[in-house]
Amino acid sequence: MRSRTAIWFECKIRYEKVMEDGLQKKVTESYVVDALSFSEAEERIIEEMSSYISGEFDVTDIKKAAYKEIFFSDDEMADKWYKAKLQFITIDEKTEKEKRSSVTYLALAGSFNGAVKNIEEMMGGTMIDYVIASVAETALMDVFEYKKGDKKDDKPEFEA
Repeated sequence: MRSRTAIWFECKIRYEKVMEDGLQKKVTESYVVDALSFSEAEERIIEEMSSYISGEFDVTDIKKAAYKEIFFSDDEMADKWYKAKLQFITIDEKTEKEKRSSVTYLALAGSFNGAVKNIEEMMGGTMIDYVIASVAETALMDVFEYKKGDKKDDKPEFEA
């Protein structure tokens, strides 16, 4: 039995897109997938994009993304991905000095303020002292999260 630990991979896809004026233009778009390895990330992005792109496309780049967690949203207006850098604040017991460690998150929202609200709602349930150091809109088109049952060869957690 394998346990699933989320590793986020940022994948760039290049294809010919039909623009609003009817002309075709080569575009490169970025997506994020949850996978266990580079090869699985490539397999997953090809599988996901095959249902959206009718013609040929190339996976031009795959790299590990440094997102600790991704905050999704059910809000219908949430159509942009925001990269958020949070600083967790701890106190060193020996020196009694404040220590800050940076963590990067990704949040889905319809606006900058919506992204901040989404982050604060998700972090509000934790006991961690933090500050939001930065929030910036990304060029990411979508995030494809691993869902149990996505792969035919997944084993059940336990067998009776």
